[in-house]
Amino acid sequence: MTMHILLIEDNPADVRLVREALAESGVGIELHWAPSGEEALGFLHKDAAFPSAPTPDLVLLDLNLPGLSGHEVLARIKTDPALLSIPVVALTSSAAVQDVRDAYRGHVNSYLVKPVDFDQFLTLMDTIRSYWLTATLLPTRVG
Repeated sequence: MTMHILLIEDNPADVRLVREALAESGVGIELHWAPSGEEALGFLHKDAAFPSAPTPDLVLLDLNLPGLSGHEVLARIKTDPALLSIPVVALTSSAAVQDVRDAYRGHVNSYLVKPVDFDQFLTLMDTIRSYWLTATLLPTRVG
């Protein structure tokens, strides 16, 4: 079964790293990318530009987005009854205490800081894949 991940990230280099890291896992993962919070919400709501978008099994969310911030995207996801059960993992460069606190207060499911070292980044992505896509029973997989 294919796992659908929505990556909300404005940095194309980070998108490439996530793609490469997930591709190395050998697991059936389809990565969907939204470069802005507005586009991500359009994807999640299957707006006109995304009428056949799948409901993601997991959202990887950068907090530092242009326009609608990652915190605002998180708030919209976690207050929408149709979306709130989708796990959201903050995958961001910020280790600021206030960002971490705000994300957890906004009901993020996990908060991860992107390592700058490529091998450490691969290890982190393998941990995400292993935990969220193998060990965890997700709401989109039951019922």
